[in-house]
Amino acid sequence: MLSVGQVADRAGVAVSAIHFYERKGLITSTRNSGNQRRYNSDVLRRIAVIKIAQQVGLPLEEIKQAMAVLPLNKAPSKEQWGEMSAKWRESLEQRIENLQKLHSQLDHCIGCGCLSMKSCQLYNPDDEIANEAQGAGLW
Repeated sequence: MLSVGQVADRAGVAVSAIHFYERKGLITSTRNSGNQRRYNSDVLRRIAVIKIAQQVGLPLEEIKQAMAVLPLNKAPSKEQWGEMSAKWRESLEQRIENLQKLHSQLDHCIGCGCLSMKSCQLYNPDDEIANEAQGAGLW
């Protein structure tokens, strides 16, 4: 069993992050007779996955939902990790697609400089109402 400080050191995160992940239900601990938190070593794998998921921009709630299929107090199997990562694939593909659109449209936006509510696809993407009227004209 590891103390919160040991987990933080080995995982490369602050103690406050460990407490935050626990409050959010991403990791669990037990308490010893002195009421101090103790963690199984498998928590290090969970924290590694959380950190990687955050680095690619996944929201914490999405991370929590995907990790809900994993056991809390033992190391998950390869298949369980696979199930979890499959849930993220679609979200990541959508993010990549959005970034590619931004990349291809950014030069136009900088060259234009207008950020028009009517014509700018970066500032106001998928605006269907703009075809009918703008601003007060809608009312």
